[in-house]
Amino acid sequence: MLDIKIEKTTHPKPKPADESKLGFGKIFTDHMFIAKYKDGAGWYDASIVPYGPIELDPSLMSLHYGQSIFEGLKAYRGVDDEIRLFRPEKNFARLNYSAERMCLPQIDEDFALKALKALVDLDQEWIPHAEGTSLYLRPFMFGTDQYVGVHPSSEVYFMIICSPVGAYYPTGLDPVKIIVEDKYVRAVKGGTGYIKTAANYAQSLKAQQEAEEKNYSQVLWLDGIEHKYIEEVGTMNIFFVFEDEIVTPALNGSILSGITRMSCVDMLKEWGLPVVERQISIDEVIEGSQNGRLKECFGSGTAAVISPVGELMIGENKLIFNDGKIGELSQRLYDELTGIQWGKVEDKLGWMIKI
Repeated sequence: MLDIKIEKTTHPKPKPADESKLGFGKIFTDHMFIAKYKDGAGWYDASIVPYGPIELDPSLMSLHYGQSIFEGLKAYRGVDDEIRLFRPEKNFARLNYSAERMCLPQIDEDFALKALKALVDLDQEWIPHAEGTSLYLRPFMFGTDQYVGVHPSSEVYFMIICSPVGAYYPTGLDPVKIIVEDKYVRAVKGGTGYIKTAANYAQSLKAQQEAEEKNYSQVLWLDGIEHKYIEEVGTMNIFFVFEDEIVTPALNGSILSGITRMSCVDMLKEWGLPVVERQISIDEVIEGSQNGRLKECFGSGTAAVISPVGELMIGENKLIFNDGKIGELSQRLYDELTGIQWGKVEDKLGWMIKI
């Protein structure tokens, strides 16, 4: 395992004075982690250095051909003031899963976790104290060959940056409004929809932009072949709570395997509730809303944790869930997950790692 060199900043930045105005992903801490890779040499030069610009050549392959992947997770300051990470080993396992698909090198997951913990420990004073806040962690990897030509890069950077954040949505836990996308396609089986690569998010921007112009927070994507089956929201997986079962779309090769999604499924099973991973059509959702079987809907993801859906727009039809209020199960999952993350609730499933 590589040694990690640490160069502390000599010019620490002022920390946010008002933690209620952190926003999301706009402020960055004093340090970042970086390691380099080269075919034949492997990983080398692992270091934590002052946060700042990195020098890149204009011919950098990832700028031209998108060979880039990333992860997202958080560090939490518990009610006991201890720092905790939520299932970080799952993020690094998924990073390697993404790397394999994008022809990027595998990284030792234990080493990646060691680097993450060292960075968080160094910048722990940046972890906010206010309820609902955390330190967002962004590991990412990209090809650095200086060559304009389509082939896997032989040189790679792996980096981690950190950002103190508040709620992902300005409305917090208030139910969001989402719209079903019926014009653009996000992913198909055999593509890259099941991994966290930059390209997936770039191609979704147009649909997201048009949704926001109609006053909707997110897009709900349907399958790319029949435009019939529900896949996921732009930044979240999706769950539907029927009177006899809780349904989330099955991982079919075009849906991201969310860590929070996984945790919700695990938790629901632990509670003895009938959670099912299966194909679900938009017609079934409409019918469930009309006949009263569909009780609530929510999204799950690292950024927002649980995001209740109050309204779903489908063409000219508007579905309202739970009278536009937070559903009982959405609230329970949010309270339990965030309770574990902030050390308020016993971590019975052993998901948290202390720094």
